[in-house]
Formats: sequence, C-alpha cells, structure tokens
Amino acid sequence: MLLLVRLGLRAGDVAQLRLADIEWQTGSLRVCGKSRYEVRLPLPQDVGDAIAAYLECRPSTRRSDLLFLRTIAPCRPFRRGDGISSVVKRVMKRADIVAPFKGAHALRHTAATEMLRHGVPLDKIGLVLRHRGIDTTAYYAKADVALLKQVAQPWPEAL
Repeated sequence: MLLLVRLGLRAGDVAQLRLADIEWQTGSLRVCGKSRYEVRLPLPQDVGDAIAAYLECRPSTRRSDLLFLRTIAPCRPFRRGDGISSVVKRVMKRADIVAPFKGAHALRHTAATEMLRHGVPLDKIGLVLRHRGIDTTAYYAKADVALLKQVAQPWPEAL
C-alpha cells in the first residue's frame, strides 16, 4: 500500500517488483513500468521499513524472485496488477473509504495530490508518476482544485 500511495506506483509495477529491484545501500527502487521504461525512485524510510517487515514474514518460495506473493496457498507471485488492485479494493471497503476511483489507481491519484499539497511542481510529480505529458499529471492532481487555484500563476495581462 505504501508503494502505491507514497511513490504513486501502478499496481502492475508493484506486482512485477523483484527483490533485486530494491537497492538498500543507495536507498532507491528500480521500477520498470508500462512501456518498459526503467527509472530509479528514492525509497522513503517508511516504505523501506514496511518492505523489510514484510520480508521477515513473507512466505518462502524458491521459484520466484518477485517481491510480493499471495498469502493464500499456494503462495505464488501476483501475475498482474489486478491482484494488487483487488487487495486495495478490499482494504478501502473495510475502511469504508468512498472514492471516485477504486483499487490501486485511487492511490496513484492520492500520491499526486499529496505531492502537490507539499509544494512539488507538476512537472516533478509527472517525473515520479512517469507521465509523458503535463496534462495527464494535472488530471491526476486535480482532486484538490482549491489547492491548484492557490498555486496557479495569474495569467499575464495582454499588452
């Protein structure tokens, strides 16, 4: 959940994370997304701590080096992001969270909004979310329209 909400990863990104993608020494995470475009993202301390705690109780398997495994036997990796999204849907339902988006994608929007709330410019948010265009990033961050109005620059007067 923290990978989704803090780093804005896609469900498929999380499902495909390998143990070797975590670079503990540099505090970074290698992510290869939709278009096989590889990026390194910083690994926040709380996210790293959560991964380390998960690894202590993670079911063991010799067949896969994928990081996350299903908890129901047979404990095998998630094939795609659908399983990750299903987990998020169940958690949101259990917590009585009503959101316009369901599943893991809702947390991607949350990540964009939180970054914007903390003063991160849209172009930097787009880099983290790995968007090709600023319009997509603006769509993701639009959940907080009042904040966008505060950070929007006034249109210059026509001469």
